[in-house]
Formats: sequence, structure tokens, C-alpha cells
Amino acid sequence: MKHVINLVRLLFLGVFILLLVSGKNMLWFGIFGLSLLLALGLGRIYCGYACPMNTLMNPTDWLAKKLNIKTNKTPKWLGSGKLGWVFLIASIGLMIFSQRVLQKNIPILLIWIVVSILVTIRYKPAVFHNLICPFGVLQRTFGRFAYVSERVDKDNCIGCKKCEPVCPSTSIVVDELDKKAEIETSLCFQCTNCVQVCPTDCISYTKNKYSVQTKGPQKEKQINS
Repeated sequence: MKHVINLVRLLFLGVFILLLVSGKNMLWFGIFGLSLLLALGLGRIYCGYACPMNTLMNPTDWLAKKLNIKTNKTPKWLGSGKLGWVFLIASIGLMIFSQRVLQKNIPILLIWIVVSILVTIRYKPAVFHNLICPFGVLQRTFGRFAYVSERVDKDNCIGCKKCEPVCPSTSIVVDELDKKAEIETSLCFQCTNCVQVCPTDCISYTKNKYSVQTKGPQKEKQINS
């Protein structure tokens, strides 16, 4: 499963590079727009499989861990989680300004790829995904209403916490009271990382009626832990 997912990511990365080189990067925004509609039914599959930032952040995170240059702390000024919306508005404004005034297309996606890599060198991927990414705020808004998503069968969950460290967006958390894992749909990339490490196979992609939306303080705690 892991190899197939990585292959899909590389294929989408290839498509992104091809569109970027051919000057048709606006078509990628069309793919992104379509993914927002798909997120209502299938969850944030764009973030898990198509996003070039996430694809490049994965090896960056692995390398940074090997070099021991990462920190588990999150900058306090990012704590509110509202900067993603600010960056989204700024990115749209910059694109409009560059096209109408400068008569040029600034590669805003390429800029954000560089930012995502630089942030991931120092911090957990969840810091960029949840607190900075301007595209993530839209995916999060649409993804929270997903009809199907990864969910946990609490009857079989043993609270081993193996799922927590492999989640790129800290969407899965083991509750401190009942020792059962919960998935916040709005943050879940549907990447199946948690499924691959679960010893009891209690996580599956199905109707999301049992998903629990994690409260803000708990989510922030996971990013900082």
C-alpha cells in the first residue's frame, strides 16, 4: 500500500512540474478547486496524494530527523492558527497584482513549496500543514464535512498510540480518559499512515458519522508535543 501511495504522489508531482515548466500552472489551481469539491465526499485526498508540498515535505522531514536538526516546539506566534487565512488572502492578492499590474505570473505555488520545505527542516510537518499552509485552510474547511473518512473502531482500539507519531497533521489523537484514538476529519489527509501501523486494524475508510472533532487546545497540544 505504501509503495502505491508513493507512486501516486510522484505521478502528481510529475504533472505539477510539467504544468509549471509549460507555463500552465493555472491548470493546477483547477485541480485544486476540483479537490475541494471532492473533499466534501472523500476527505482531504488532495493533501494526502496530490499536493506537491506534502510530497516533498515527507523526505525533508525524514532527512531532518536523521540530521537531528528538528525541534518539537511550535513558535508561539503561530499558535492562533489564523495565519493560514492571512497567507491565503495575501497569495491571492499577489497573484492578481502580478497579473494585472506587472503583467507576469508569479509562481506562487513554487514559492510555497520552498517555504514548506524550509519550515519542515526545523519543525514538525503539522506546523506547516495546520498553522501556515494557505491551501490547507480551504482543504480543512471543506474536508471537515467529508461523507467518508478514516475512522476508528473504538471497540478494537487498544490505545497503543502507534498512530499518533506517523500522522503528518496530528489528526489522530488517543484520548487521555478512555485511551481510545479519535480522528479529526478536517485535519485527516486520508494518507493511511495510521492504518499501516495499527496492530488491531481498527482504523478504516468509511462513513464518517463516528468521527469526533478535536478541540483546539488538544490539537495545539499534539503539535507542540
